Amino acid sequence: MKLKTALMGAVATASLAPMAFADAHEGERGRDGEVKIIYWQAPSILNPFLSGGTKDVESASLIIEPLARYNPDGELIPWLVDEVPTVANGGVSEDLMSITWQISEGILWSDGTPFTSADVKFTYEYCTDPESGCAQVTKFEGVSSVETPDDLTVVVNFENPTPFPYGPFVGGESPILQAAQFADCMGARAPECTDENFGPIGTGPFVVTEFRTNDVIQLVANDNYRDPNKPAFASVTFKGGGDATAAGRAVMETGEFDYAWNLQLAPDVIASMQEGGLGTPVAGFGPLVERIMLNNTNPDPALGPDERAVIRPHPFLGEPAVYQAMSMAIDRPLLVEIGYGQAGKVTCNWVPAPAAVNSDTFTCDVQDIAGANAMLDEAGFVDSDGDGIREANGVPMRVLYQTSTNAVRQDFQALIKEWWSEIGIEAELRNIDASVFFGGDPGSPDTFQKFYADVEMYANTFNGTDPQSYLGNGLCDKAPSPATQWQGENVSRFCDEEYDALHAQLTQTADAAERAAIARQLNDIMVSRGGMIPLVHRGRLSAHANSLGGIDLNVWDSELWNIADWYRTGDNR
Repeated sequence: MKLKTALMGAVATASLAPMAFADAHEGERGRDGEVKIIYWQAPSILNPFLSGGTKDVESASLIIEPLARYNPDGELIPWLVDEVPTVANGGVSEDLMSITWQISEGILWSDGTPFTSADVKFTYEYCTDPESGCAQVTKFEGVSSVETPDDLTVVVNFENPTPFPYGPFVGGESPILQAAQFADCMGARAPECTDENFGPIGTGPFVVTEFRTNDVIQLVANDNYRDPNKPAFASVTFKGGGDATAAGRAVMETGEFDYAWNLQLAPDVIASMQEGGLGTPVAGFGPLVERIMLNNTNPDPALGPDERAVIRPHPFLGEPAVYQAMSMAIDRPLLVEIGYGQAGKVTCNWVPAPAAVNSDTFTCDVQDIAGANAMLDEAGFVDSDGDGIREANGVPMRVLYQTSTNAVRQDFQALIKEWWSEIGIEAELRNIDASVFFGGDPGSPDTFQKFYADVEMYANTFNGTDPQSYLGNGLCDKAPSPATQWQGENVSRFCDEEYDALHAQLTQTADAAERAAIARQLNDIMVSRGGMIPLVHRGRLSAHANSLGGIDLNVWDSELWNIADWYRTGDNR
C-alpha cells in the first residue's frame, strides 16, 4: 500500500494534455513564416541516443518526441499518449513490475506512416544493444522487456518492483525513433548511419531539410503534425557555433535571431545587451551544475588507444587529500560573482535541485588555501626539488585542465589555475570548440566523454525532477570506453561498490522522502570520493526576441519543448 500511495502522487497532472499549453493565437499552420534560433554550441548529431550533449538533445527535440515529458513546473504530462500511467488509473501494475502506455490514435510520422508501439519497442532494443554505445542507456536500467499487445499499447516490464517507472520514453533524452528508418542501424552500426542520425523522421512539429553538422540545421513544418493549426512557423533556421556573446547580441541588440540558448555570460554583459531593446532574457533554476570532473583513470598519451583513459588508477587524483585540497583552494563565491551573478549559486553538490535532494552535508563557500596546503603536507605530497610543484607517488602533480571554448569558462580556468598553483599543483589549460567537445564522434580525441585529460569542466542537467537515471550515470558500468564507442555518462570513470548498491536500492524505493535521502547519499559519495568538484549551481539563462510569443522556459526538459506553440507577436519594442 505504501508503494501504491507514493506512486499515485508521483504524477501531478496525468490528464493534462499538451494542448493545454496552446496560446490563443490559433490559425493556419506556417502562418508566421520563419523563426531563427541560435545555439552557440553547435549540434553535431540529431540522434540523442548517440550524444550526451545538451545541444544535441535539444535540437533533436524539434523532430523526435517521447511518450511523455515534463512541463515547466516539473510535472509529468502526456505527449504522444492519452494519459500518464499510474497505479490509480491502472496503467501501472499493483506489484509495480510493469507500466502500460496507451498511444494516442492518429499520430503519424512525418513521412505519413502510423506511429505504433513497434517503434517504441524498437527504440528500447536500439538503445540497449550492447554494441550500440547508447548515451541514454541509464533510462532503461532495470527494464526486462518491452511488449506490444497491439499497435497502440506498450508494456514496459521491469526486473524488480519499480516505484518510479518513468525513465524509458520520457523526456527529451528518451524520444522514440522510427523502426523503419533505423532498422539497419543497430549495434556497432549505429554511429555509421549518417543519413538517419542527421535527418531522423519524427512526430514533432518540424522536419529536417538540411543538416550541416556543427553549423546549421534547416527545418520546415511537419505537414503530418497532429495539430492542424501548428506549428505557427513554416520554417526554422537553427544556427550553431560562434560564442555566447554573439548569440546574445544577435537576439537582444541586432534582432538577427529570435531565440538564443544558454547565455553563459557575466551579468553586466546581459544587462548591457538588454538595453538594445529587441529581446528579453529569461532564466530559471533547475539542477544544472558547473563542475570539474576528475579522471579516475590514466589519460597518459603514452598509453595505447585501449588503455588511455581506460586503465586505473590515475597517478594521483584518486588520493582524497589531493582532490579535497583542490576543492578547498577554489573561491566559489568569486566564481559566481564574475561568471553568473544572480543566475548562479555556490554549490558543493552534484544534484542541487529539486530542493528535496539537495544535500547539506558539505560546506564549500570559503576558500582555504592554507588548509589545502596543510592537508597535502600531512599526506606527504611535498615539493622535493623546489620547482613549486608537489610530487605524488613519484609523479609531479601536473594536470591537463580542459573545457569548452567560452569566455566565462576561460575566466574560471585562469583563476583556478592560479589557485591550484598556490597549493603546488600545476595546470595546463586547454579549451576546445563546444561543438567538438560535446559532440559524439567516437573517432575524435577531443570529446568530453573520451576525457583525454586529467580534469575537465562543464555543466549538464537531467529531464524531470527525479534524479534516479541521472544518478545512474555514476555506476561502474556506465564509463565510456572503446567497447561502448566512447559513449556513456560516467565521464569521470568513477567506480564504487557502495554507490552501485545504493543506487540499486533507490530503484526499488517508493517513499518520496526515502528516495530523496538515498539521492543525497549518492550525491555525497560521488563528491566525497573523487568523482567531481562541484562549483556553481547555474540558472538556465536564454533570451528571446520581443516579437516571439509562447516562450515558456523549461528547466526540467528541453528548452524547445513547446516550440509548436511559439508564434510571432509583432512586438519589437
